[in-house]
Amino acid sequence: MATPRGRLQGKNAIITGAAGGIGLETSILFAREGANVLMADISLPALEKALAKVKELVPGAPRVETTKCDVSKESDVQAMVEAQDSWGGTDVIFNNAGIMHADDADAVDTPEKIWDLTHNINVKGVWFGCKHAVLSMRKHKKERGSIINTASVVALVGSATPQLAYTASKGAVLALTRELAIVHAREGIRFNALCPAPLNTPLLQDWLGDDQAKRHRREVHFPMGRFGEAIEQAHAVVFLASDESSFVNGSDFVVDGGMTRAYVTPEGPAPAAPQNQAR
Repeated sequence: MATPRGRLQGKNAIITGAAGGIGLETSILFAREGANVLMADISLPALEKALAKVKELVPGAPRVETTKCDVSKESDVQAMVEAQDSWGGTDVIFNNAGIMHADDADAVDTPEKIWDLTHNINVKGVWFGCKHAVLSMRKHKKERGSIINTASVVALVGSATPQLAYTASKGAVLALTRELAIVHAREGIRFNALCPAPLNTPLLQDWLGDDQAKRHRREVHFPMGRFGEAIEQAHAVVFLASDESSFVNGSDFVVDGGMTRAYVTPEGPAPAAPQNQAR
């Protein structure tokens, strides 16, 4: 009988924004599925805690390392990707790092510095990740590569609770991903955009805080009656990273519990959510 292999066995993967939320849950699942994982984030202390959690939950992980990276700086991203040259080159990159700033607002009240900061991280950072992953895949003559970029459902539907810089940045990620998917298709490099709904992660929950009205305006649109969990996004990323999704390219991969398909939501108690592994 053949030895069981993980769905990402032998693949070298990079995950940005890996210190928490979707990035950390994905790191855990990637390691469990046999990938060699390079966890990247701007905070080294947070990365150290995240690495400890991955090693605790996946003690038999093939290879898990960390690197500090400010994705808005191309030199950081280049160094991050080239760190996998000694591993055999990058097979998968999950360009997940992003911000949603508390001062983000509408057309009138969004400060220019917040617009620039958001786009430098959420758009330029994704471009840099795509660029240097493609260069690595070419350099190491990869026949199959998967690049996954975190967008959002706000790139697909409008919102009367504005965060204009964030929304515009995620729309740019969708357009960028679609174009690269077509440009690089004959090289065997796939590009897909993950579109999460609002999640029960620190990024959103800290932003919502104790403002119950602000919170309710979002919760009311979920057919399942709850925010999504990071692990539910991470499972989707595993699929997109694996060869199981070999014919999935250029997609807006929506993981939103039906939010963008709802007209009127059901009534009644919400079903239980899955538990994130990093908690």
